[in-house]
Amino acid sequence: MSRIAYFRVSTGDQSIEAQRQALGGSFDREFEDVGVSGATRAEDRPAFSKLLSYIREGDTLFIYAIDRLGRDALDVQGMVRRLLEKGVTLDVRGLGAIGRGVGELIVAVLAQIADMERQRIKERCEAGRDAARASLKATGRTHRGKVSLGRPKAADAGEVAAWRRANGASIRQTCEQFELSKATVSRYCAAA
Repeated sequence: MSRIAYFRVSTGDQSIEAQRQALGGSFDREFEDVGVSGATRAEDRPAFSKLLSYIREGDTLFIYAIDRLGRDALDVQGMVRRLLEKGVTLDVRGLGAIGRGVGELIVAVLAQIADMERQRIKERCEAGRDAARASLKATGRTHRGKVSLGRPKAADAGEVAAWRRANGASIRQTCEQFELSKATVSRYCAAA
């Protein structure tokens, strides 16, 4: 009977250390997905997929939050059911061990709340994009003062492409001239 921990963070600049510290204790095995979106089904995540192959009846799986187990309420509930049917005890920080019956009901409610919050976040993001588009159209700047939607431009794409053509420069030389990445220069020159 193993004590197994699973950690997930959405971006590479986040750290699982806060989750590890919150769970405390030592684990026989740890699995971590770093830079994997919560919108990805649990079994499609590289580390979680390995975890599913590794975990056995009698093991306890420790997770920081219920939303680590799936992309939406149905996915979370399905994964909890799958783990419980496999004979795995699920221990969620702040909830403790989850078993059949009442534990599944609690998971269903929490998963639904997490799903609702995810929907609210999407709605707020879309409202922000709509406000930015409207302001950009009306004033030439977004409501936050940016001159375009999305990531700011590192340089003028037309200028970069024109310089490259005029000088017969390679991608590498153009990168050095404008202090841009290869991907940015390639994107700018392909668009021109």
